[in-house]
Amino acid sequence: METQEIPRDEWKTFLNTFSRQHEGWLATLEVLATNIGAQQEAHDLPLEGITATSKDDKSQAITINLGKTPDDHVTHTITEPTRVWLEQTPQGANAALEIESADVKTLLRFRSALPPEMVDGVVLERSSMRRSHRSRSSRSSTP
Repeated sequence: METQEIPRDEWKTFLNTFSRQHEGWLATLEVLATNIGAQQEAHDLPLEGITATSKDDKSQAITINLGKTPDDHVTHTITEPTRVWLEQTPQGANAALEIESADVKTLLRFRSALPPEMVDGVVLERSSMRRSHRSRSSRSSTP
């Protein structure tokens, strides 16, 4: 996997674009800190969005929102972030975001790392093919 740092002055634009491209993608949110170790805050919840707030050109917080219903909604805020990293597969698909603050790393991983242009149609097409194949298999196995 290849990792690249996102320059601080591009965080707002990058995160807005990233959110639009990955809205609804299933993600797992992990927090890694020296005092608590690795903690999973959310598992396979749809990404709602990631936003950066700033004041006087300094990033004050990055907020990650996951889940679609009140029962599964998770909001995680990273205060005073210092670095943002994008992890990509060898094929160039976005696999994870890592956001660092003073003593905490927040990791947002996607369940399936696909290039955004491949998401529309391919996933539906494959699942439709599986249903079609299953129904044909079950028909052919019945006497």
